[in-house]
Amino acid sequence: MSTKETAAQQGLSEQYRRLFYKHASVEKENEHYMTEDDFLAAIAPGEDFKKIQREQFGLLYKVADKSKKGLVSFQDFVIFQNLLSKPDAEYEIAFRLFDVNGTGKVTFDQFKNVLSSNMPKDVVAFDFDCDWLKLYIGTKEGHHELSYEEFSQLLKGLQGERLRQEFKHYDKQQSGFIEPEQFQRIILDIAKHKLSDHVIDHLPTLCNLYAGGGNKITFSNVVAFHNVIRNIDMVEFVIKRAVETSPTKKITKADFLNHAAQISRYTVFTPMEADVIFHFAGVDGASGTLGLEDFGKILDPRWTHPESEPAVPVVDAEKVNKKGSLLFEIAENAYSFVLGSIAGAVGATAVYPIDLVKTRMQNQRSKVVGELLYKNSFDCFRKVIKNEGFAGLYRGLGPQLVGVAPEKAIKLTVNDFVRNKLTNKETGEIQFYKEMIAGGAAGGSQVVFTNPLEIVKIRLQIQGEQAKNSGAPRRSAIWIVKHLGIVGLYKGASACLLRDVPFSAIYFPAYAHLKRDMFKEGPDHKLTISELLMAGAIAGMPAAYFTTPADVIKTRLQVEARSGQTSYNGISDAARKIMKEEGFKAFFKGGPARILRSSPQFGVTLTVYEILQQSFPLPGSSASQQPSTTAKPDQEKSFGSLRSRNALKMLLDLDYRFGVYKVPQQLPGIKA
Repeated sequence: MSTKETAAQQGLSEQYRRLFYKHASVEKENEHYMTEDDFLAAIAPGEDFKKIQREQFGLLYKVADKSKKGLVSFQDFVIFQNLLSKPDAEYEIAFRLFDVNGTGKVTFDQFKNVLSSNMPKDVVAFDFDCDWLKLYIGTKEGHHELSYEEFSQLLKGLQGERLRQEFKHYDKQQSGFIEPEQFQRIILDIAKHKLSDHVIDHLPTLCNLYAGGGNKITFSNVVAFHNVIRNIDMVEFVIKRAVETSPTKKITKADFLNHAAQISRYTVFTPMEADVIFHFAGVDGASGTLGLEDFGKILDPRWTHPESEPAVPVVDAEKVNKKGSLLFEIAENAYSFVLGSIAGAVGATAVYPIDLVKTRMQNQRSKVVGELLYKNSFDCFRKVIKNEGFAGLYRGLGPQLVGVAPEKAIKLTVNDFVRNKLTNKETGEIQFYKEMIAGGAAGGSQVVFTNPLEIVKIRLQIQGEQAKNSGAPRRSAIWIVKHLGIVGLYKGASACLLRDVPFSAIYFPAYAHLKRDMFKEGPDHKLTISELLMAGAIAGMPAAYFTTPADVIKTRLQVEARSGQTSYNGISDAARKIMKEEGFKAFFKGGPARILRSSPQFGVTLTVYEILQQSFPLPGSSASQQPSTTAKPDQEKSFGSLRSRNALKMLLDLDYRFGVYKVPQQLPGIKA
């Protein structure tokens, strides 16, 4: 699969996920579902339901609701969106609606019942015993079931047969003429949803197409008009080509027919069809020459090409291919590494005094006489400033800053890597327990960096109180590293794993769900700095507090015990002795300080990272290309409605009110 296709698929999966969870209002057994109202809000945002009524968009809901339980799951929604993206979506939507039993075949009775039950009461009744239908489906006694391909072909010709039957219905005298009002009724039945208000208002004027025609409209006029509407894309193509080559940017009927003949192997439009086009495009003028804006009057402007709308809100894949070189990847990774290092350093510095207080509180042995230096965290904070000065609050900050860069880099990289591997490639969704696995893997991977730095930092943080109590000399970070050695630097690593794995397993899923579910992050809502700060801070609270016992054990193992203090030999030994000597509450010593440190640290780190990305975007990166490649909310709304309207095209061609009228349940008794 090419880079372009991969980027497009990933963008679509993310777009569908955001769109679904933005509107899904029902939650059952930890699964979200869409009601019909939710579904219509998602697929037809901003739709006024004037020409295409709400009940008609509801036909799409019937197709999406595969289980027929009145609710659409995320998987159903993705399958439906995938269906809309197919080039033959309008035919497949219609086939699924008529194939009521889901057998892959449409019977005569199904065709008759579905068509009849969705037609208005005042419509000209379709003759199901007509010769045209028998050619496709056989006689009532010997008809065969239609496959998707056969049904599609039938459906394409059905509008023309309806037009013929309606003309015959109104031409009771078989004169070959009908009244302008009757012509208007026929065309509105089968094409009102496509026509502009300008054309609808002027439909009766078709009787003025030729001098001497009187106030009557012939069958030839009706068929010519119908052919123009059915081939409107070719009409537009020919007109654009002709106008481009015209010095005045206006063309005559002769110009139109000449260009139509040049671009087609066979004659596409008859002279009468050209007359119809120019009549309705220039009905208010008599110059005989028309421009693009004149021809734009024919169709409802909402019926545009899907290609003219933003496909998906992702970076242009062509740009991705250009920047996919090794040098650019190195530069991009270095850029992210530098920004992450700066953001991590700012976050760590902002909360470091709280971290120092937390460490001092956790290391305090309350059972040793004279060792109870601090009554609580605030008392600890006050005494540190009093005895060691303001600089004492930042003792051990250097090693912490050195370790922030690799720690944040590996944690975020591993989380993203594992998360992507565990994400469903078709739906773009990831189950909650897999989110926790990804987070846990990230937490475990960072220990290779964090454990040596943690043990050095903690011993530097404890030096202040040790110097005051026993007169021990202050040591530098380099001395501590040399003294501990490689093995000593990983003392308490198992306890560090016990803390970091569950912390990240809680934090990353919580952060992702807070952004999506609480702050409604999505294509039409980019989170503000305050929202990112709050999401990061709130996610850090449960992650920090529930892992405090592991942090207490880690601290006790990594701090060198002094004379008279209890020494520990591993996690289980430390847990047992702490419980016996200090009680269960000791496991949550420094818990509040840990929350006050971890929550704002993560919030600040992510906020600074966002600000740096916005302020100093890497040239050629997705961030710098975002204004030109990301779909605007109003564009996305137009595209969503456009795809849904296009999916209804074949059904609306049967009758512009198809799906609005509902008859009682005795469908088999309906008379044709």
